[in-house]
Amino acid sequence: MDTPNKAHTRRSFLKISATAGGAAAAAGTLAAPAVLAQAPVVMKMQTSWPASDIWMEFARQFTERVEAMSGGRLTVDLLPAGAVVGAFQVLDAVSDGVIDAAHSVPVYWYGKHKGASLFGTGPVFGGSATTMLSWFNAGGGAEFYRELQQDILGLDVVGFLGFPMFAQPFGWFKNEVNTVDDINGLKYRTVGLAADLMQAMGMSVAQLPGGEIVPAMERGVIDAFEFNNPSSDLRFGAQDVAKNYYLSSYHQASESFEFLFNRGFYEDLAPDLQAIVRYAVEAASTANTASAMDNYSADLRKLENDSGVTVHRTPQAILDAQIQAWDGLIVELEKDEFMKRVLDSQRAWVERVTYFELMASPDYTLAYQHYFPDKLKL
Repeated sequence: MDTPNKAHTRRSFLKISATAGGAAAAAGTLAAPAVLAQAPVVMKMQTSWPASDIWMEFARQFTERVEAMSGGRLTVDLLPAGAVVGAFQVLDAVSDGVIDAAHSVPVYWYGKHKGASLFGTGPVFGGSATTMLSWFNAGGGAEFYRELQQDILGLDVVGFLGFPMFAQPFGWFKNEVNTVDDINGLKYRTVGLAADLMQAMGMSVAQLPGGEIVPAMERGVIDAFEFNNPSSDLRFGAQDVAKNYYLSSYHQASESFEFLFNRGFYEDLAPDLQAIVRYAVEAASTANTASAMDNYSADLRKLENDSGVTVHRTPQAILDAQIQAWDGLIVELEKDEFMKRVLDSQRAWVERVTYFELMASPDYTLAYQHYFPDKLKL
């Protein structure tokens, strides 16, 4: 494990190497062998995911692109959750220089500031995850994110978001749930502001990393849960502890991956390597989306056909109750000056952008039902 001191030593070496390289170049042709022999920079990156989760494969799509675009000058030592620190501790580990980078989600540091959830699992004003990732990149969200991490929390990190996730399932239940009364009192796993939301709807919430969910269900610590998607859920063994799987929900409908980098490590990279790291996030985002569409849909079919899982759409009564619960939470969140500014920015973006999206989009459901009748469970 690299200690913070070792991390700083390595960064100092990078600076020295860069200076030496410049001097050697000025000396003439003898510099070439030294440059060619220079060892690649190794970035130690830990995820928040178990080694078996599909999201490790998504993280690897990022690391493969970094290594290919850098011509091997920057390589990545990709590690699963727990290899150095716990799934929820990667932000602090990156800030402290214990690891150089992390692949996670902002909601996992919601305990530091509830504003973290606004960058992935906040109120849904009508925009999709793609809408909100666009807000991050083009609507001012990235500066709010930097302000929260660096100015408000004083963290030594640089971060980017990528891969607009599909709206997350309401989750796994042992029995059917059709009304708000059916979920009242259940012990439920979720994270971030979704925990506040579900508590407002009468649930008792436990915030657990992905690898702890199924064991907690088996021990009766929780009665129901959500994680994120059919592929992860299948690999966790969700189908072994519950058979009712509810898709569509407003509790986490606009999340993206978080790519975190130690600020000193990132700033000490050569400018072209900084650009490669940054734009590899965008490249991986496209690759992740394609992989998710392929795997999530195929694994949902496996859950239905091979594991006896009944797939439902979350009842309208519960969706309506979620929106009403968000209304109550927003009032409380806006008492914080920073979160009020973020929410105002998001509302203005969604009002304008989603108006265009909805007006421009044809009714895809109508076309799907025409060609594939009796498939959808509406």
